[in-house]
Amino acid sequence: MSHRAVVIGAGVAGLLAAAALSRAEPTMQVHLLEQDELTEGPADRRGVPQGRHAHLLMAGGLAAMESLLPVSVRDRLLVAGAHEIALGNGMLALTPDSGWFHRWQGDSPRMITCTRALLEWVLRQILRDCHPHVRLHRATVDGLLGDARQVRGVRVGGGTTGHRLGPELEADLVIDASGRGSGSLSWLAGLGITGIEERKLDSGLTNATRIYRVPEGAESFPLTLIQANPYDGRPGRSAMVLPIEGNRWMVSAGGTRGGEPPADPEGFLQYVLSLPHPIVGHLIRGAHALTDVVVSRGRSTSNTRRYFEKSPHWPERFIPLGDALATFNPAYGQGMSVAALGAQVLADELRGGLTSPGLSRRVLRGAAGHVDMAWSAAVGMDVLFPGVTGGEPALADRLAAWYTRRLTRAATGSYDAASALWDVTSLTAPPTRVLHPKALLAALNGPLLPPTTEPPLQPSERAILDRLAKSRTAPEASQGRRTR
Repeated sequence: MSHRAVVIGAGVAGLLAAAALSRAEPTMQVHLLEQDELTEGPADRRGVPQGRHAHLLMAGGLAAMESLLPVSVRDRLLVAGAHEIALGNGMLALTPDSGWFHRWQGDSPRMITCTRALLEWVLRQILRDCHPHVRLHRATVDGLLGDARQVRGVRVGGGTTGHRLGPELEADLVIDASGRGSGSLSWLAGLGITGIEERKLDSGLTNATRIYRVPEGAESFPLTLIQANPYDGRPGRSAMVLPIEGNRWMVSAGGTRGGEPPADPEGFLQYVLSLPHPIVGHLIRGAHALTDVVVSRGRSTSNTRRYFEKSPHWPERFIPLGDALATFNPAYGQGMSVAALGAQVLADELRGGLTSPGLSRRVLRGAAGHVDMAWSAAVGMDVLFPGVTGGEPALADRLAAWYTRRLTRAATGSYDAASALWDVTSLTAPPTRVLHPKALLAALNGPLLPPTTEPPLQPSERAILDRLAKSRTAPEASQGRRTR
């Protein structure tokens, strides 16, 4: 007999959870409930407050997606215009206080860059093409059916599209992938489960993003990143030039509390020019702006961890995943990959059966391992910025920051140190990877190559940058105009 599952939220976590369920039981009815209207093509959603800012799909997250879906996500994304960036030589990155990373030849982890809207659209297309029993409805959820021992469905609210739903939708399994605004805590309280530990840490990060057309001849210019400095006691300020689909650059500036980027075009340009290196400002001076500056701040950039796996009581057949489980400062590019790894845990555990006792506990504990890895990295840096709320740096945080700083300094000119950072950043290896003997030795010895205050550009790239830096400020986007 076929089972029925409900997935709340049709973002990355929800789409991948639906894929995991369909892979486990191809004839299972999977109902995806999404409060936002979804279009036929890529489009931003209100339910993804950081959706119009920079997103990175790390190698570990991409590998998880590839394992969940019957066709290659990578291939579909590249055909749709996404870019594949090698961490070793495909990017320019200025560290907080140690100069630029050297660009190494040879293999290194790769990440995918595109808009969040394109990634979600590609995942929806794959589900539609390969899993006909996945049904998408526009609806909200008001609560859970069942009791503290077992969930048996959801209470549906709001309007629906497509297949009509009644006020109650029975299900053999409910996945909450509804994101930062998840109602899991209140829904569980309605079943009598309270006291779940929750931690929040907020650096006050504000993101400001503008889309530009890539200047002619600059199509191959590397991804460019100015990292924020958590060590000098001042607000963190950063910027990134990210290649995305449609021959465009997504340029995002970020500032923690007290160092927020402005929303006006001239202020935005001056902000990136005033960073420790003006390369981002020089690049966009010669690029035509396609949008106005979009600013997002507040709760959408905070770190929040809900320790569901530690609750002494938990109902069978209910599993929060993705941002419903934990959210991270988006500056570290981990959220989508952690969601994918959580969905992979779900797929692995479903081999024992969708209604097997203890399934929810096992998935929560497995997903928590991936969350903890990303949480440590994000919170370990954010806690050092001035004005952070939700915590003070403990001794362990300061020790981790000290070692990370040494390893990062070494990685600017040591392949062994750089390789360790790539693996952890890409979520292809656990944090203990930075303690392997070669990485430890590199951290102690420091960089083998001298530090450089200028980006390691190839001659052709230097010519592009010099040309753009001498350009007059590009024309502004028309008021109210939005070009995707």
